[in-house]
Amino acid sequence: MSSRKGQRDAARVVRQQLASERRRRRTAWVSAAAVAVLVIAGLIGWSVWSGQRSDDFTTPPGANADGTGIVTGGGPVTVDVYEDFLCPACKQFEQASGTTLEQLVAENKAKVIYHPVAYLNRFSTTEYSTRSSAASGCAAAGGKFREYATALFDRQPPEGSAGLTDDELIDIGAGVGLDRGSFGGCVKDRTYQTWTGHVTDEASRSNVTGTPTILVNGQPLADRSPQGLTAAVAAAGK
Repeated sequence: MSSRKGQRDAARVVRQQLASERRRRRTAWVSAAAVAVLVIAGLIGWSVWSGQRSDDFTTPPGANADGTGIVTGGGPVTVDVYEDFLCPACKQFEQASGTTLEQLVAENKAKVIYHPVAYLNRFSTTEYSTRSSAASGCAAAGGKFREYATALFDRQPPEGSAGLTDDELIDIGAGVGLDRGSFGGCVKDRTYQTWTGHVTDEASRSNVTGTPTILVNGQPLADRSPQGLTAAVAAAGK
């Protein structure tokens, strides 16, 4: 009798162990499924948020199809110019070769796409790079992008400063022939601030790591002098 009772007890223990193992496996599968659902939901949510973020910007007139820059000219060679209005080297490039770019456009040798990025906000106490880039979008809306960009570089504030005020940015616009009312309202309303973020994000995704970066038909320009720029465009056009 005692032997049968021992066998029954042993069998009961085995059954309990098997049941416990089944419950553990079920719990593991449920937990894994729950984690998978959360991961998928997170990926979907991130994808939706990312898509909304990248699409949620106001593009100024004169921008290219993907909204990453302002286009001038329509020549066969594409020159991409990535600049920050707070960047001293960008000012040097503009003063040395800006006229050459405009001449290449006028001679229908090149299409120039200007990408006003905001890489140097950390060198301003008021995010001047973003504010000046957004203001250049307002200038593009008024048909004076190049005139305004040139004037911004002429009035470039030192790195580490607050930069120009909004009122000063508006004064510069009025000085190049933009309507003070509409241009000033655009600057004050930060109409193209989201566009500036888009231009900057897309430049980073394109591995543009510094300013100025000049690409001629997608190839980095090593010699940024007027002669180097002209020669690179001529070679790319052959």
